[in-house]
Amino acid sequence: MANRPRSLPTNSVFVGGSGPSRRPVNRAGDKPNVDRKMQVAEKLVQDIADPNLRENALLELSKKRELFKDLAPLLWWSFGTITVLLQEVISIYHLLTPPKLTPAQSNRACNALALFQCVASHPDTRMLFLKAQIPIYLYPFLNTTTNSRPFEYLRLTTLGVIGALVKVDNTQVVTFLLSTEIVPLCLRSMETGSELSKTVATFIIQKILMDDVGLGYICASADRFYALGKVLGDMVVALAEHPSARLLKHIIRCYLQLTGHRRAFQALQDCLPEMLKDDTFSACLSANPAAKNALEELLETLRGPPPPSPPPDSQATPWGPPPPSPPPESQATPWGPPLPSPPPESQATLRGPPPPSPPPESEGTSGPSSGAPNE
Repeated sequence: MANRPRSLPTNSVFVGGSGPSRRPVNRAGDKPNVDRKMQVAEKLVQDIADPNLRENALLELSKKRELFKDLAPLLWWSFGTITVLLQEVISIYHLLTPPKLTPAQSNRACNALALFQCVASHPDTRMLFLKAQIPIYLYPFLNTTTNSRPFEYLRLTTLGVIGALVKVDNTQVVTFLLSTEIVPLCLRSMETGSELSKTVATFIIQKILMDDVGLGYICASADRFYALGKVLGDMVVALAEHPSARLLKHIIRCYLQLTGHRRAFQALQDCLPEMLKDDTFSACLSANPAAKNALEELLETLRGPPPPSPPPDSQATPWGPPPPSPPPESQATPWGPPLPSPPPESQATLRGPPPPSPPPESEGTSGPSSGAPNE
């Protein structure tokens, strides 16, 4: 704390290094419009600390965050700002169950989440964001099943934060997300969310599967593999009626990544949805060459030899058919124990580098920031 700047000087930006040594320096030679943009950003970040100005500051920053190159370090290292954003998120927990969230409250929380997405996207702040374990405080928004617009915006924007974390391949990020049980939360969104939420959640699963640690985690047991396979299969069936080439592309890529595990490969030879093998999606895929190529690669891979055997300690026999579905009220889960409840508002603290502060509810928003993949 002693090394961190106590205020935000005007006419400055954060440059050089990372961590507490990062300090603002003047850039007299920069173009005037760059200086003006940073002055606007710094003023809005300062306004977050003022409860009377906070709502507008959150709205303006979330709408204009792409214009401010160094907004993420500015948010992270400015005194109290991350705490404010965190308390803004925590303040609506009690509105989730029973569902009482209003559009204005959802919009305000989404504006704070959009700024968290900015922090999660920036290479200088991504790992600091993880070390502070901030994503855990967002998970309650993925644990809802209400599909009204306020809840869907909240779900989609939260998925955007996680999507921003996984966009850059990083085993540390994947390990953190797996340790905090993100997979079942994504599966829930894939089952109950809108098409866009399903797309972002499926993209997150795809990126996890692209990492060896993530693939090993999901294929560590038949239960885990079939839990994911059932959700993917159900989405394929639903897409036959309401096609979406973008969502289908990420579903196919998930299957393709699973073929990299020997037992998953063997299971997919028997349980890959028939709709992916026939002409069901021909019209849908004709306009999306990337998805079409991915499906062709998937089918070709499954016709070939299986990948190399896993390490000796995991060389079990093939998994066999999927297990029967558990009773609807069953609490059993293949993903491990449930997450502990988040700390109450009064006890929420950060152990990470920067300190953060609280905010109320807002009318305006720039709309949910999904972090939807562009590829």
